[in-house]
Amino acid sequence: MIVGGKLSSQTENKTTGSFTIEWEGGTGTGSISATNGKIARIEAVKGNVRIDGNAYRIRNASGARLECFVDSADTKIGPEATLIHVEAPQGSFSFFLRDVNRNTPIYIPNYKVTVLPAGDGRCYAEVEREILSRKSRTKIERIETEPEVSFETAAARARRSNVPIWLGMGRDIRMFEISEELPDGTLEDKLIRPIFSSSPVVLPETAPSALYYRYALGRGVGVMDNIARHLDEGVLPIYHSELTDDDVRYHSVSFVSLEKSELNAGNVQGTHFLISDSRSGGRVFTETQQKQLADIQAAIPPADEEAVLYIRTEIENEGAVPRYAWIKAPRPAMPTNNLYIGAAYQFDREKGFSFFSEDRVFCISTIKGKPLCNEELAVLLQPGERIEVNFYIPHEPVSRQRAEELAAQSFEKRYEACKAYWNGKLERAARIHVPEKRIDEMVRAGLLHLDLVTFGQEPDGTLAANVGVYSPIGTESAPIIQFYASMGLNDLARRALNYFIETQQENGKIENYNGYMVETGAVLWSVGEYFRYTRDKEWIGEIKPALLKACRYLTEWRNRSKKDSLRGRGYGMIDGKVADPEDYFHQFMLNGYGYLGMKRMGEVFEAIGAEEAESLQKEAADWRNDIRESLERTMALSPVVPLGDGTWSPTAPPWTEAPGPRLLYQQAECFRSHGTFTVPDAMLGPMYLVFCEVIDPAEPVSDLLLKYHSELMFQENSTFSQPYYSRHNWLQAKKGMVKPFLSTYYHTMAPYADPGTYTFWEHLYKLSPHKTHEEANFLMETRWMLYMEDADTLNLFRVIPRRWMADGDRIELSGVQSYFGPLNVRAVSNVRNNRIEASVRCDPARKPACVKIRLPHPEGKKPVRVTGGTYNADDETVVVRPFDGETEIRLEF
Repeated sequence: MIVGGKLSSQTENKTTGSFTIEWEGGTGTGSISATNGKIARIEAVKGNVRIDGNAYRIRNASGARLECFVDSADTKIGPEATLIHVEAPQGSFSFFLRDVNRNTPIYIPNYKVTVLPAGDGRCYAEVEREILSRKSRTKIERIETEPEVSFETAAARARRSNVPIWLGMGRDIRMFEISEELPDGTLEDKLIRPIFSSSPVVLPETAPSALYYRYALGRGVGVMDNIARHLDEGVLPIYHSELTDDDVRYHSVSFVSLEKSELNAGNVQGTHFLISDSRSGGRVFTETQQKQLADIQAAIPPADEEAVLYIRTEIENEGAVPRYAWIKAPRPAMPTNNLYIGAAYQFDREKGFSFFSEDRVFCISTIKGKPLCNEELAVLLQPGERIEVNFYIPHEPVSRQRAEELAAQSFEKRYEACKAYWNGKLERAARIHVPEKRIDEMVRAGLLHLDLVTFGQEPDGTLAANVGVYSPIGTESAPIIQFYASMGLNDLARRALNYFIETQQENGKIENYNGYMVETGAVLWSVGEYFRYTRDKEWIGEIKPALLKACRYLTEWRNRSKKDSLRGRGYGMIDGKVADPEDYFHQFMLNGYGYLGMKRMGEVFEAIGAEEAESLQKEAADWRNDIRESLERTMALSPVVPLGDGTWSPTAPPWTEAPGPRLLYQQAECFRSHGTFTVPDAMLGPMYLVFCEVIDPAEPVSDLLLKYHSELMFQENSTFSQPYYSRHNWLQAKKGMVKPFLSTYYHTMAPYADPGTYTFWEHLYKLSPHKTHEEANFLMETRWMLYMEDADTLNLFRVIPRRWMADGDRIELSGVQSYFGPLNVRAVSNVRNNRIEASVRCDPARKPACVKIRLPHPEGKKPVRVTGGTYNADDETVVVRPFDGETEIRLEF
């Protein structure tokens, strides 16, 4: 067997091997050891080096070269391979003995070191020269040389995602899910599923099965992709679906309103958050909460008004000759390709009622204003003729009397009221306008999608910011709540945070969803973010006891790991799981959020003048130091990996107990889940330490993490399966990495979101619709693209697409909230006349010390004159320092 470039003996799958390590310079002491092997001896080949067993001392700065011999080595493919650990003053690292190769030498320029097969006479400088001569690039470097990614370029190659649409009223858990016969689905008809939050409706007539309705328009499923879908006005949760069946066009409009009352803010009462929790996935109730829920349910009177799905289909013959149209009214059925499996029902041809029994009407069907005379129908339309077909479907069946009253409701009035209701919600929020129509619409549609599944009682009850089909989660609800705050919806954000305060357990723990132990820290962070936006001292004063109890809980949890045996391996760190995988370890994500929550509490308590501020700040600082100590040690023991430019990078494990990135399978285990090998490392791993402020984005280790994550775990700069769990695009925005940011932004959004309705899946393999955690992260990425705070500086438009500054385009932020209070920003491109102009205004009492605004010319030109600030040509940014709360900027080209 050839190991490390030399012929070695093999006994019972163990070998002997050797390698050479050379540093370009540096002095100091170090050692070389092995896991799953034994260092037999070390010899100094070059330099003034003293060897003492496995230890060495480099005595001068001219460089050193050592040859090392290994016994009992395992270099085969698979777990338990020999890992060599090098402790060195220039930087400690580890590598697999089997990875030592002449053609791809281990070359770590940050540490000025290379590892070669024994007998390879090349020095460090020669290795470096050879690798640099190849002019290969990392994935991020390649992105930097290519044109900016757009939605169109990303969508042309990405998966296509059609997502079932959810319709409802917000606050109220009575909703409907609609799916259609789309190319990537398996349906033979249109499918309507009434739901309570995400739970199915089960009727006596359908028990134990869930209630579904199926209906059909047109001749059937054919060879053409002929259904187009969009939202009303591009943004409202009013669903438009258009089927083109040769000459006959079927345009359907669907929305949810009330049975009797007009849909308006005063008439939507909402649902108690504990009831919505009981109907949402993943919620784990304590015994106390179960009793509370039972008491609330017992006190609720029967509903006197149903939520109703209103559907109108306008059918038009656009041909030159008469054509037939076909209709099938909704009927109960199973979500299978057998239309005839379902509950027994009847159809009243005189009334157009579909019913289980006389007082159990589930659908009212009309055609041209008259009752539908048969459940299935063919209608001959003359050229240009239009007819209207209406279906009114109550969330649960109603009596015949109520059905007759419902049949008399005006579709037009209900439609207009529904539009006014949702537009009213948009009018109460800040406004973001960008020139890319899709993104402009997605921001507004996204805000309403979040609102649709934020449940609770109006006008001022606690709100459950659900994450799609799941009940609120401290981590996953965070971007929802923070986007509410960013859009000036402070009341929604505060009421959604109250959910976690009201569900806090006696010992201070905040943990509601499926054993996710990360929630306590994440919630404290969101409270801190809310305070940064609002300076709401009164509310903080009200919840101060709960916040202190949560901080004590975290401190006591952390104290349990303050054992000398855990030094560098989890000392002072909390242990537990952070998501679905049952990984109960000292996870970096878990501790990142814990530290960040504690840090924010120290900041908040200092702002309100609380005496506990100093102790909280000290606890946070100590926690950060403990995390960094373990990170440094575990990175030294974790194997280096190759990058696209020929260099090798140190890595970090997802938790302190792991020997390295889990996806390298150093141990014999099976953990693949959620459609990928990368969950522990990319989605729940050490990158969170940058996002959670344990590591500063300017530190070299941040670049290191980003580079090897990109090489090992990203496809088109996006993570697998559930990409918005990765925090790398926040880091790219922080560092002003325009092209990598846009690559991630569009390559993640394009396959994730429905191209017509903008609803997001949870996973790329199409699991769990209307996933608002993913959508809110897209919205927050858009916010970071447009404005992002950095200490005393406000960064504007730092990573926007260059094309957004095309002639005549504008970007406008009206009343958005920031750490510096409300912002009003406007940038207008008039490059036809050789200028771009911008204005920035904010509250003078909370203004940043500095404003940096990037105004890129669409063709990359540099201005010849700049008014209003100092221009930095490297990043196309105008710097305004000091900033007095208002400025006008003009670039002339």
